[in-house]
Amino acid sequence: QVQLVESGGGLVQAGGSLRLSCAASGRSFSSYAMGWFRQAPGKEREFVAAINRSGGSTYYTDSVKGRFTISRDNAKNTVYLQMNSLKPEDTAVYYCAAAVWGSGSRLMKMDGIDYWGKGTLVTVSS
Repeated sequence: QVQLVESGGGLVQAGGSLRLSCAASGRSFSSYAMGWFRQAPGKEREFVAAINRSGGSTYYTDSVKGRFTISRDNAKNTVYLQMNSLKPEDTAVYYCAAAVWGSGSRLMKMDGIDYWGKGTLVTVSS
């Protein structure tokens, strides 16, 4: 069983930045494609960003391209989401997800997810 623990959420003003982290348990982190998703109040969970197992390919939803960057450190079993130029519409609970031997392209479709974290709240004030 893999546990994913997110951290780094909080309250920030519009235009500000936050860096989310997701630490994974276990010894096989390099075999997981990793993704970030978010769910705003009253809305369905949506894809935000994904990264393949080696970190060589990344994927983003259009609304965050140029503002968010996903990265991973396989030595630390951690995936990050650097969020810049935050907007009030980015307010949501952000979830980390892992797909064992998966791919970033499948994570974009919320397909093949094996594990979810419990989420961290990001609130962007106007």
